Amino acid sequence: MRLMFPSPLPRVAILLAFGALAGCNATPEPASPAAESEPPMYRSLASAGARVDPATARDMISLYRRNSGLGALTLDDGLQRVAETQARDMARSGDLAARGELGDRLAGAGVQTPAAVENVSAGYRTLAEAFSGWRDSAPHNARMLDKRVKRMGIATAYAAGAKYKVYWALVLAD
Repeated sequence: MRLMFPSPLPRVAILLAFGALAGCNATPEPASPAAESEPPMYRSLASAGARVDPATARDMISLYRRNSGLGALTLDDGLQRVAETQARDMARSGDLAARGELGDRLAGAGVQTPAAVENVSAGYRTLAEAFSGWRDSAPHNARMLDKRVKRMGIATAYAAGAKYKVYWALVLAD
């Protein structure tokens, strides 16, 4: 006996159902680590050794800037060092202003620039969360959309015993 269907759709549904049932007896594949399958912007940075991916951050912030009619950013080694030092110092002290004025920190790292701004924050576990928090905060958003800036450095530091766990520093300059 042959089943007759007015359209191919019911046949497809039956085939899919049989395929799903057949898969029930299969041995599941071992799960791959979430870090390998998650986009870098969604990876948790709330663990020792975890670091934000600067290229992913640059791409995310640059796209946001381009959508606002501004130029893309480039990564800068000097700004990266300043951001890393700031994030590390904030994590050690638990204080978002751990290293004093940005101009002094830039000069101390040998970075010369007439225009520089920074976003520091804590508690965001992923790049996506930090970016959303900065975008939703008027002062942080204004710094990401500063027309003068063209270069950036970004870093995170993790402190297991601290209230906020993950500390962020984004340094932008002309």
